[in-house]
Amino acid sequence: MTAVPACPQCTLANTYRDGELFICADCGFEWPASGEAPAGDELIVRDSNGNRLAEGDTVVVIKDLKVKGSSIPLKQGTVIKQIRLVDGDAEHIEGHSDKIKGLVLKTCFLRKA
Repeated sequence: MTAVPACPQCTLANTYRDGELFICADCGFEWPASGEAPAGDELIVRDSNGNRLAEGDTVVVIKDLKVKGSSIPLKQGTVIKQIRLVDGDAEHIEGHSDKIKGLVLKTCFLRKA
């Protein structure tokens, strides 16, 4: 029996095999069992539901968030258009709302629109 590799996204060893996929129980990342891991150069950014995010996507805030340096909170349901991915960071994106410019948001508080 082959050993189950550590997760290529979060690097934790709490992974298991499910049919043709390896699954990380900590972060929920899935990758094909045949290749052992996705391409090392490719950074995969996912929203709170596990949907893959790309440059230029539109996302929606899933809970009210306090914004540092602003008295205006980011309300649940706020749309963030034309997001940009942060180089080397799968947990943050950059974007603008209608009222607040220059936001850096954690992907765990977003869902793809």
